[in-house]
Formats: sequence, structure tokens, C-alpha cells
Amino acid sequence: MTTKEALRRTHGYPPDGVRLHLRAAAFAPERAAAAVREIQDLLAVGLLSDEIAEDVELLPHIRPPRGVSVEDCLRVIQQHLERFLAAPPPPRSTVRPKIAWEWKKRFPALAHFLGAYFYQDSLMVEYSSHAEAVDDYLSGEPQEDVEKTASEIGEFLTLSPSDEELDEAATTLGLYEPPPADVSLRQWLMDIRDIIVHHCPHD
Repeated sequence: MTTKEALRRTHGYPPDGVRLHLRAAAFAPERAAAAVREIQDLLAVGLLSDEIAEDVELLPHIRPPRGVSVEDCLRVIQQHLERFLAAPPPPRSTVRPKIAWEWKKRFPALAHFLGAYFYQDSLMVEYSSHAEAVDDYLSGEPQEDVEKTASEIGEFLTLSPSDEELDEAATTLGLYEPPPADVSLRQWLMDIRDIIVHHCPHD
């Protein structure tokens, strides 16, 4: 396969990773715009530049098709992103995320709440109860982030209709402590949403 043929295959339809990024970016188009700027900066400086060597080492490694360079792949990705930004599609709120990255981009506030306050053994090493962890969250996080968590819980529950799906999705977001005794995960999350709603001041 020639370089031209390989590039032609990736121009028409975005690769899986790019499609997932664009699906998440539909909820926050500024992510796609930021990615375009970063790609432009990388290409302008050059991937082999000593100036950005440490940053490039931290990036996911791209394995281009035979005959295609990493720079070629980045240019193709940039074109897909620019095409998206020219006419951003509406968010597909009923589509369930597929991978951990997409779950966390879709529900960033809820991921922070679960991952930062109910990580593995958090109720042994940091908090004595679920209520104490929730109180710490409510008093220590910006109100806008707390309110966003409440709004994300509703959609999160809708996307996970079965208990098995809900358990898997919550673990993906960082929940490693079970809910209080005799309370289902679904009910506990609904209770958390109600606590937040009643905690936050209203105009």
C-alpha cells in the first residue's frame, strides 16, 4: 500500500479512537478545538524536537499504517477535528459510552466524586462512613461542580438500566466502595442527587 492509498483510507471515515473523541466532544466542542491547537503546535515544532521531547514521550504512541508517518496521521486527525468543528453535531445523549476514557469525559463531575471520595478502602483510611465522605465532598468542592454531579447522576442512571450495567459503569468511574448496607447502588446515587439538590442554595 502506498502512502497515498493509506491516507485515503483514513480520510473518509474517522478511526475508532477519533470517533470516540468526537462523540465525547459533541458534549464539549472546546475539547476538539483544544486538540486541534495541540496538533498544530506539535507539527509546527516537530515531533523530534528536543524542545518537546519529554511531552511527546508521555503521549500515547501512534502506530501508523505502513508507508505513513506519525505526522501524516496527526494531519488526518486534525482534518477530522476541523470538519467536526465546522458543523458540530448535537450530542447523542442516549448512546452509552464504550470505554473508560469516554465514560470519564462524559461524566467528569461524577467521576471525580466517586473516584476521589469512594476509592478503594476510602471508608477505612479516610472516612468513617458514607455520610462523612459526602459531607466532605459538599464542603470541599466548588458549588458548580457539585451541582454538575447531581445533573450527571440522572443521565448516568438512564444509560445503565440494569444493575449489572450500573455496577460496571460506576466502577469505571472510580467507585470501589459498596453503597451503605441494604441500599442498592441505584437508590444510593438517587439519594446523593437529592442530598446535593437540597444542599445547594437556590435563587
